[in-house]
Amino acid sequence: MNSYSGPATLILTNGTRVPGQATLQARTSGAGMQSWQGRFRADDNTADVFNAVGGTLPLELPTGTTGTVLVQNLDNVLSAQPALTLLGSGAAPF
Repeated sequence: MNSYSGPATLILTNGTRVPGQATLQARTSGAGMQSWQGRFRADDNTADVFNAVGGTLPLELPTGTTGTVLVQNLDNVLSAQPALTLLGSGAAPF
């Protein structure tokens, strides 16, 4: 599968599990290397979610698979539901 869109849980460094919606895509380069990235919108935005920017955190899918993501930045800060931009590392969990 090259993409995933649906429920996911971001696990913060303090152990807080943040449910939300993820949209993820995997890409393969010409050299055969795979990378993945996407966005995560938390169901309930708290300061902890906003403070996750710059952190490397687990992202868990409903299947129980987990991938590690670098939270690159926060998009649409003025939006009612801002999104975190994610860059995956290792194998994609989808």
